[in-house]
Amino acid sequence: MNKPTHYEPHHAKQLGSRSNWLRAAVLGSNDGIVSIAGLVVGVAGATNSKLIILAAGVAGILAGALSMAAGEYVSVSTQRDIEKSLLHKEREELNNQPDEELDELVGLYEAKGLKHSTARMVANELTAKDAFAAHVDAELNIDPNNLTNAWHAAYASAIAFFIGSVIPLVFVMLPIGSLTIPVTFLSVVVALTVTGYLSAKLAGTAILKSILRVVIGGALAMIITYTIGTLFGVSHL
Repeated sequence: MNKPTHYEPHHAKQLGSRSNWLRAAVLGSNDGIVSIAGLVVGVAGATNSKLIILAAGVAGILAGALSMAAGEYVSVSTQRDIEKSLLHKEREELNNQPDEELDELVGLYEAKGLKHSTARMVANELTAKDAFAAHVDAELNIDPNNLTNAWHAAYASAIAFFIGSVIPLVFVMLPIGSLTIPVTFLSVVVALTVTGYLSAKLAGTAILKSILRVVIGGALAMIITYTIGTLFGVSHL
């Protein structure tokens, strides 16, 4: 037996809310990989001192993770405030002009393909059960009980940035001499391939295109910063 269709919108909204912090995690890890890879590779181009590279990498990780967390928190908090404002406005309109709001709900269902008589019947039944829930679902597509959580997005972004950024730092610190840069470069390409794949799966976009985009971007960042680092290397000072 098929599951009742009335569970599907709620399930979809739960997935939508969950995807916010999943998106933050994927983007955070990708930013961590690229930014710290560019930083440590650039410093490695300027000096062979592992201590200096480590110091730069750790400072970059802490600054980047805090920046990502703060940015996500502000962004998602703003989105949450907008959602709350829309919900408040909708509740006031229902209290002050219920008849107009009922007609609006009928129009929304008609726009979705229902006949006027069917739309009127559905609107009346849903309004009788819970007018506010009916309107925020049909008009705003918001679940009042499942608003976006700014802290979840901030934590996910910061932790993911930290995890992603550790990858290039660990490899650039390996005592492998002249192989340091090639091995670090390869590790970053592999890591970006994973984040590109996850990003494509979350967004439902072409996987290969997403992977190529992040890998090429990360590779260019490392090549450019390494070139700049070699130009200002200690051997030239």
